[in-house]
Amino acid sequence: MTTDVSIAALARSAGLETDWTDAGGVARRVGDDALAALVDALGWPCGTALQRVDSAAALADANAAPPRIVTGDAGLPLTLPHTIALPGAHFRIALETGGYVDGRVAGAGEHGTLPPLAMPGYHTLDIGEQRIGLAIAPLRALPFDAFARAPDAGRRWGVAAQIYSLRRTGDDGAGDYTALARLAAHAARHGAQAVAISPTHAGYPALPAHDSPYSPSSRRWHNVAYLDCDAVPGAEAALHARGDAVDAPLIDWPRVLPPKLRRLRACFDAWRANGAPSRDAYQRFRAAGGAALDAHARFDTLQAFCVEHGIGSDWRQWPAPWRMPSSADVDAFAHAHADTIAFHTFLQWCASRALGAAQHAARGAGMATGLIADLAVGSDRAGSDAWAHGTTLLRGVSLGAPPDLFNAAGQAWGVTTWTPAALRADRFVPFIELLRAAFAHAGGIRIDHVLGFARMWIVPDGGTPRDGAYLRYPIDDLVRLVALEAARHRAIAIGEDLGTVPGGLRERLGAQGIAGMRVLWFERDANGAFRPPSAWDRDAIAMTSTHDLPTVAGWWRGVDLEWRRVAADSTPGDASAQDSNEIGQGADVGHDTVPRTDADRAAPASPPRASDPDLIAARAERATERAALWHALQHAGCAPANSAAPPAGAPPVDAILAYVARSPSPLAIVPLEDLLGLDAQPNLPGPPCGHPNWLRRLPRTVDTLFDTEARKRIAAVVHARRSRERDA
Repeated sequence: MTTDVSIAALARSAGLETDWTDAGGVARRVGDDALAALVDALGWPCGTALQRVDSAAALADANAAPPRIVTGDAGLPLTLPHTIALPGAHFRIALETGGYVDGRVAGAGEHGTLPPLAMPGYHTLDIGEQRIGLAIAPLRALPFDAFARAPDAGRRWGVAAQIYSLRRTGDDGAGDYTALARLAAHAARHGAQAVAISPTHAGYPALPAHDSPYSPSSRRWHNVAYLDCDAVPGAEAALHARGDAVDAPLIDWPRVLPPKLRRLRACFDAWRANGAPSRDAYQRFRAAGGAALDAHARFDTLQAFCVEHGIGSDWRQWPAPWRMPSSADVDAFAHAHADTIAFHTFLQWCASRALGAAQHAARGAGMATGLIADLAVGSDRAGSDAWAHGTTLLRGVSLGAPPDLFNAAGQAWGVTTWTPAALRADRFVPFIELLRAAFAHAGGIRIDHVLGFARMWIVPDGGTPRDGAYLRYPIDDLVRLVALEAARHRAIAIGEDLGTVPGGLRERLGAQGIAGMRVLWFERDANGAFRPPSAWDRDAIAMTSTHDLPTVAGWWRGVDLEWRRVAADSTPGDASAQDSNEIGQGADVGHDTVPRTDADRAAPASPPRASDPDLIAARAERATERAALWHALQHAGCAPANSAAPPAGAPPVDAILAYVARSPSPLAIVPLEDLLGLDAQPNLPGPPCGHPNWLRRLPRTVDTLFDTEARKRIAAVVHARRSRERDA
């Protein structure tokens, strides 16, 4: 007789959390229907009692299997799961640098321990018939500690830049890696030590309208849309392919990208016709990229073919043989289109060179850190990663966020990532390769939604974010691997730890030396008062805002309030906030409604009625918040005492930047939008509402960006950093 298994018990075995606490501190429980949809999506059938019993047994076996890799901390004993070895068993560790450590497993009962290993690195453990990987991390990400202790640490600051937004004379209508290199050099000359950049993950060459840097086709490879055609090999022989320059407040990718790709193809053809100078470097890059680079190039080539021939851009709707990267049909296609595949590998080589040149420019101009790369939380479910990596990525679900104070409906982002089981089975190699790609041309990384190291909110297809649940991830392993790779690259690691933060997460990150982020808008006490800079965390990066939040000027003026009302009105009925840019779901349709000729306007084209009661209430609350922030500025010595707060139309940007700069953080980051005093934020999370997400360009070129107002604000930031150092 078969004994049934409850769906809740099965869900917990599959790694789902059936209970959770929301942003307001209210205990929540996930319903059985939602759990069933998620368990089934994770690959464990649960529609009948027999299926639940079979899935429970299979999960029990999977959870009891010995791990293929174990992580630990240098200098500390390493506890082994009982599935590897019991105390007394003989072991041998082959060190990465050569040599061996032999001994017997210590401990008592079912939990054995290995002696401390002083050397961080990737080692190999042999016990009996088992061979297991060991990843030993430094106790802390030592480069960040050294960064914090440097003689000028109290004065260190940097800028945050959306690469696409950068302008330079002679560009093709969008920001590029050359503009980034110039920005870094100019910022360094004004004393900046870092440039935190938007993601450079690979987009879709065949889909120019898919413009979100946080919904990439692949996180391992780079965005070739940011290439400067004049800076790639073969450019001198392809001048005839130059298109008309596009100069507008908003990027019109369908006008910008296709002619750029045609010109890049002309560069590639000219480069090969001229004997392919630097061929050896290109061949080394292609060999190092191996099958992964080839798969990405195959995907870009296949997708362009399918778009051109009306088959569709989403690989999940392609003919069945083309949905499998290893199929004979894909091999035949690749053979027939070898030149185009080589072209796409050439573009990746050029992008890698360009990013390296930007980091070289930053360091060469005196930056201690240089570029801080941004690691997106996931990749598009219809993209190259999802096509190439098959069942190692989550399917049937979207990553997202539960309802919170800023998004009452929650969010589904339309992106995916590895399953916890696949990470363990693959010895975390895909994650390690991703980290290495991010660190390759940067002095640091920012990990978007680092909360996902502990748990990811996953939303079933066809459901809303309210139907989601948290899926547990191996936080200790992921954190240690970040610390290990950061140490190897002599780089810093920053985790975006905003939102519904699991208890103990920040402490765990801090213990390993991964810095958090502290953003002005969230640094308040229980009564809503802004915390003084001196009370901000010392092991976190200080920022005025992020790409998803209002700029300083926009917040003071209340521009974000109007957009939030427009977004709320754009959400039909009880629909969830689908912040998806997934190409298979009609992505970015909202951009088509944005008037390009009036794109520099920060406020909505069709603002809410002035008599809207919700907007009136929000503006009244913002007036109270402005007064509270002004009081905090005065108390910190950043604004004149006994003076009234400026009106909504006169944001005190300089004073607010100085306020954040006075925090004890080892690094203060100022978004370029705040340095220029702009109203518009780069992205407005939520449903499409006409907001031009990821499209706005800065009003100045990178060569003139640090003139006048920006230079004055830099002086205020530097003065505040030095004052903070004297007061410390």
